[in-house]
Amino acid sequence: MLIVTHATLRNPAVLAVKQLPRKFFGRVTPWPRRAGLKHLARIAIEFQGIRYMLALLPLLIIGIVWTEAALPLAQAPLLMIILIYVVEMRVIRVPAKRRAGLMDPAAADRGLDLLRAQARAALTRIAALRGLRAGQLHLVIEQSDLRGLPPLTYVSVQSDDGPQVLDLTEAERAILQDTLFKGDMTERLLHRINASQNVFLRDITLDARGVSAHARLAAALA
Repeated sequence: MLIVTHATLRNPAVLAVKQLPRKFFGRVTPWPRRAGLKHLARIAIEFQGIRYMLALLPLLIIGIVWTEAALPLAQAPLLMIILIYVVEMRVIRVPAKRRAGLMDPAAADRGLDLLRAQARAALTRIAALRGLRAGQLHLVIEQSDLRGLPPLTYVSVQSDDGPQVLDLTEAERAILQDTLFKGDMTERLLHRINASQNVFLRDITLDARGVSAHARLAAALA
């Protein structure tokens, strides 16, 4: 999970918002300030050009090993297109006919209910810490639609006031880390639910007017 906020990104300009929810996949790439090589490689796989090159890698290897096949392969654009299509639509994405069989709908609904409960708990604590008494917060959880890879999840807190992606403090980021994916709700489970429904962005909202006095007191004493 990458918490997308100003302090965690090398390119915070991508957080500019015109309308909510702010979507990242397919539009901009948030680059984390601190990330290991595996994490950066996983982000790089989201680039279509890189995936195309990887899909065509077997043809390149065949051309190197069997040099007599290199020229015919280079002159077979239809084969390249078919290979890319198979990889993109059948291998790294769930075909439409198989989505329903990925997960029992009732189990998916229970998982989403748990996600909403944990997301609203996190938003409540953040709203209380900020002393917000009006306005609406959005916890936006967006995942890559690619399968067979570690889930890539972008989490941001967005506000109708602006609109804007909130600049989260270290304490607020810790709330998300501790609250959002815990217990039975994991990033992998959410990805499975999303793939079964072909919905990869979840926008959970909280009206700050509904934050209880108890939550505000707990935030003040924290």
